[in-house]
Amino acid sequence: MALLQISEPGQTPAPHERRLAVGIDLGTTNSLVASMRHGAPETLPDEQGHHLLPSVVRYQASGNVTVGADALAAAHDDPLNTIASVKRFMGRGIEDVKRLGKSMPYRFAAGDSNVPRIETVGGAVSAVEVSAEILRVLKHRAEATFAGEVRDAVITVPAYFDEAQRQATKDAARIAGLNVMRLLSEPTAAAVAYGLDQSPEGVYAIYDLGGGTFDISILRLHKGVFEVLATGGNSALGGDDMDHAIAEWMMREARVPDDADHKTLRRLLRDARAAKEALSANDGVRVVVDLPNQGAWEATLDRMQLHALIDPLIEQTIAPCRRALRDAGVRREQVDGVVLVGGATRIPRVRDKIAEFFGREPLSDIDPDKVVAIGAAIQADVLAGNRRGEEMLLLDVIPLSLGIEIMGGMVEKIIPRNTTIPAAKAQDFTTYKDGQTALLAHVVQGEREMVSDCRSLARFELRGIPPMAAGAARIRVSFQVDADGLLNVSAREQTTGVESQVTVKPSYGLTDQEIEQMLRDSFTHAHEDEAARSLREVQVDADRLIEAVQGAVAADARLLDEKERAEIEVATNALRVARNGTDVQGIRQAISVLEVATREFAQRRMDASVRKALSGHRVDEFDTSA
Repeated sequence: MALLQISEPGQTPAPHERRLAVGIDLGTTNSLVASMRHGAPETLPDEQGHHLLPSVVRYQASGNVTVGADALAAAHDDPLNTIASVKRFMGRGIEDVKRLGKSMPYRFAAGDSNVPRIETVGGAVSAVEVSAEILRVLKHRAEATFAGEVRDAVITVPAYFDEAQRQATKDAARIAGLNVMRLLSEPTAAAVAYGLDQSPEGVYAIYDLGGGTFDISILRLHKGVFEVLATGGNSALGGDDMDHAIAEWMMREARVPDDADHKTLRRLLRDARAAKEALSANDGVRVVVDLPNQGAWEATLDRMQLHALIDPLIEQTIAPCRRALRDAGVRREQVDGVVLVGGATRIPRVRDKIAEFFGREPLSDIDPDKVVAIGAAIQADVLAGNRRGEEMLLLDVIPLSLGIEIMGGMVEKIIPRNTTIPAAKAQDFTTYKDGQTALLAHVVQGEREMVSDCRSLARFELRGIPPMAAGAARIRVSFQVDADGLLNVSAREQTTGVESQVTVKPSYGLTDQEIEQMLRDSFTHAHEDEAARSLREVQVDADRLIEAVQGAVAADARLLDEKERAEIEVATNALRVARNGTDVQGIRQAISVLEVATREFAQRRMDASVRKALSGHRVDEFDTSA
């Protein structure tokens, strides 16, 4: 993403002053805050010296809210009031959340809102509010470190976060009292942390597998310019899913019923995570499940069994890697380095699989838990104007195409996927009917040709269009995607200047399955979509011709004799019949027949209009040669 604003107007710091700004990694499992200290980026610890803040929030009946390690410690005893992995719920609707897993350890409040709210003894809370509590603690940690107010922050998000998920992150920051200077893609932040911007040039893959999200980005670096060539990923896949796979194995082996209480489920997840982490250094680990009224079940989980459980999840990260390389036009052997990000990349099996796929050992010099926050801190320092002469240009891309619905239920793509952002593109449209004074603009996202196969983002109206003949109005629709990936759409009638706009802020975002399916379907159904679009286009042409002929006959029937009128009526009916079929060539032939049948009639109407215009005037009145 292009970062051109080096400092705020009127707030350029003097050489001896530094504007406080922090970088925040709002993670699924853990979150961190970092800043520049003594000329180097550092993650900031709490009073106990802990850098990682568990992304866990506990609500109590007294109104107290606990965040971090204390909340995590209470998770298995008070599961319904202790919220973890809330990042997976950001920007999602209630139905999307239900599809994230069979056994959700929370109760969701009933209501008409599309935004899921989790029931707690302290009241129902949304993912945005829970995230705001985490951000608030990180903000206070930074203020305690610097003994001053901290308001400005660069916050990282997965590259595959859509508009709703990015907007939800900004909303959480605002609630926490933070001004978001930039939403920075996590893979790009990792590249900044590694100082890859200092490399003369190269192509790098950033493999980011965190607790709940996966991203793959292919970056080209050239003389300090970061250009994201392609992105891919899964916004609901991560280390948490491995924990669930291990916990489900434990449940099957110990014969724990599927309807086990929330405390049992939380304990299983806690023990599954501990076993996963232990197997990074050991060949086997003992696991124990306490069964009510049955005693304890014990077994050994070895690395071979672990690999059988998590390999299918690791394989789910490989397909997006292949697609990102293909979209970027890069072969695996052209990748100069692979950067690992996210706590789940500590797992030896993950590192082995990635090394096998890319044919090289990945870079892991910087703690994968801290690398994103460090990169965000460096970028925050640049945006705050504290690093003169070290400006950097970050060119991010949009993951899915954005467009608008046109007649016939078709999609006109305005900004194609993998377009570098920020981006601004416009296209002219016109009215369909005579005297049309309003336009309903429908903004969609996706790769298919028909609106029904894409995701609806927003609708807004443009009113006040002066009555004109169909096709006479000139309406410019402009799409603007800012550096944070957020979309603004406007429509303007060019002759009058009347304008309307909308900032796209859907109530929930695309699910990971929808994003993956949209991209797959765009390839699988390419020929089918092209045929469907051709059919709809020729059907729209037929409808317009039929309507125009009907209007002309109604207005000037006197110019036709009975035979001509009958011929036009037969040709019109034939076009109606053809239009309701699926034979594109047949419809075009019927259009041609009707156009031939009405050609003489159209000429007479033109002559009549000219005679009417000249009536009462001399020819020399129109002579403009002098």
